[in-house]
Amino acid sequence: MKKMISIFLLIVLLSACVQKASSDGKDRPSSSGQLQVTGTQLCGEDGEAVILRGISLNSIALSERYINEECFRDISGVLGANVVRLPVYTWGVGNAGYCTGGDRQRFLDNIDKGVTYAEKSDMYVIIDWHVLSEGDPNTYIEDAKTFFETVSARYSSKKHVLYEICNEPNKVEWQDIRDYAEVIIPIIRKNDPDSVIIVGTPDWSKDVDKAADDPLPYEDLLYTLHFYSASHKEEYRNKAKYAIRKGLPLFVSEFGITASSGSLPYDVEEADSWTELLEENNISYVMWQFSKVAEASAVIRYDCTKIKDITEDDLSQAGIWLLETIKEK
Repeated sequence: MKKMISIFLLIVLLSACVQKASSDGKDRPSSSGQLQVTGTQLCGEDGEAVILRGISLNSIALSERYINEECFRDISGVLGANVVRLPVYTWGVGNAGYCTGGDRQRFLDNIDKGVTYAEKSDMYVIIDWHVLSEGDPNTYIEDAKTFFETVSARYSSKKHVLYEICNEPNKVEWQDIRDYAEVIIPIIRKNDPDSVIIVGTPDWSKDVDKAADDPLPYEDLLYTLHFYSASHKEEYRNKAKYAIRKGLPLFVSEFGITASSGSLPYDVEEADSWTELLEENNISYVMWQFSKVAEASAVIRYDCTKIKDITEDDLSQAGIWLLETIKEK
């Protein structure tokens, strides 16, 4: 009898382990495969809705210390992220800008490492053309054409790669962004026809309502929504709700629980309201930023010198919020 009870308990424990492993592997490349967009939903190969929850590095030129296999394993295992974003700043001082004198081969090498380590850690990866200071994505469109021709050809066989073609367009209208996208999207599609592409929206990727009124005529697109909870509240959630009602598929490729400057204050209550809306509508979200820069938005404590073996004790208040938020889902 005791032997039977022991066998029964062993079966229960093994079953629990299998269920946990299955749950932990949900919405990852190993389980969801090549992503697609169906209606307003990001879905896996099987057509089931997927939510990506993860973290963005800072500029890969400035955060390359974190682009190592062990650190990406920590992002996946400790934070529980199933996506990591690699921002390629188009403009910057010194080596920081791809289009303004930066070491382009070094950028491409860092992308290659990030794509490889994300795959090994069972995470999706976003290659982000980080339009910011120049405002208009058309400013460096010739460089963008060459860049996306290169990366889409290189990673066309990689099911875990997504392309973000313009981070935060600003001081331009939706038509300007639309014109840019209609040049870049076909370049990517020629090499990687099944990939998911993320398109920025006006006003630092907050005016998703304008994109909803005039969406692009391509499949497998997501439209960028960015917010920082201490700065962007119900007014901006209403823009998101409008876009959702209009059937526009959204993706939050950058957000924070701070002010839009990346500085204090934190506003956890507003951040929770945002994530509640996103979860209700199966919208993915990626937090800014995996770094230890002297900003409240950084998820690594400023006094932490580690570049791997990251633990919960190394996380800032923002990092702890992200960890707990992902754990709850």
